Amino acid sequence: MRPKILLLGPAMGAISGVSTHLNQLFNSELTVRFDLLHFQVGSEGRQENGFHKLVRFVFSPLVLLVFLLRHRPDIVHLNTAMLLKSYWRDNVYLLVARLLGRKVVYQVHGGALPEDFFAGNRLLTALLRRVLEQPDVLLLLAQVELNAYRRFVPGQRLEVIPNAIDVSATKSLTAKPAGSLHLVYLGRIVKDKGVFEIVETLAVLAGQGRKLRLTIGGNGPDEERLRARVSTLGLDERVEFIGPVFGMDKDCLWNAAHVFVFPTYREGLPYALLEAMAAGAVPITTKVGAIPDVMQDGGHGLFVEPRSTVDLARAIARLDDDRVLLARMAEAGQKRVLVHYTVARLACDFERIYDSLGVKG
Repeated sequence: MRPKILLLGPAMGAISGVSTHLNQLFNSELTVRFDLLHFQVGSEGRQENGFHKLVRFVFSPLVLLVFLLRHRPDIVHLNTAMLLKSYWRDNVYLLVARLLGRKVVYQVHGGALPEDFFAGNRLLTALLRRVLEQPDVLLLLAQVELNAYRRFVPGQRLEVIPNAIDVSATKSLTAKPAGSLHLVYLGRIVKDKGVFEIVETLAVLAGQGRKLRLTIGGNGPDEERLRARVSTLGLDERVEFIGPVFGMDKDCLWNAAHVFVFPTYREGLPYALLEAMAAGAVPITTKVGAIPDVMQDGGHGLFVEPRSTVDLARAIARLDDDRVLLARMAEAGQKRVLVHYTVARLACDFERIYDSLGVKG
């Protein structure tokens, strides 16, 4: 009889990084050795009003309890983030799993570092430390997180398992279209992703006579404000908003892109970074979260300081002027992803984690 692993996370069809992660596990070689089960938590992928949210909040721990008693999984794999809403919600699920004596894998998908989470509140920080001591293993995305958690919960077992992407359809790199440098931003359109710095920088470089064009994929709360700023800067002919993109449309976007421009302020490990590198779009991004674990400055892409349009302009101009460097980094970036950031590697990592908890398939 195969061991059962219960994965807690948002709806499988939701548009989120954690949903992508869950789908990867359910479609991986893990299903050969383990029975993977899914228990939906959170509001992503649901159509519900305030009353329904309240009912779900109150009763979902009881529903999880019944689910655990019925299906008797060997391991509860809790996917969470260091965000206040997720933290308080998932504490209850952790407690339920522990009360029933289940092994718990607690995977943190980004958010604040633990020492900063309740900064200034010693009581809540002590509670957080106690919570993080409960799982059998804590899984993190980045080396910088590993160092922070080692300081915060020195006795806890910690592992770094980076995100991955499906590279089965990845093709060998071909020459990118000649002519004007094609910049792509793909992600949520929010201020802290650096999207406003991108268009401000584009205006400066366009004023210098550089022929650049920018495609912005995704949506978010700051989209209308960003559109207005693009118009104010006179960039309507250079900037295209295409909304969320998926499947073949996203593949075509990456294949046509020279540069993935992503000057984010704070991050975990963005799937867009891995997708861009796999397609040969060279990243210009910041040294935050797990991004420095993935790419080397000058080797696979270029780092800039968050909020610095001067840095961003210098990096874009460098790649615009040196297409040989651009091609070399594109090739190196694709090789990096194909070796270290595949779903096959991800499945092997989780097989090792599950086996280490005494669950043998």
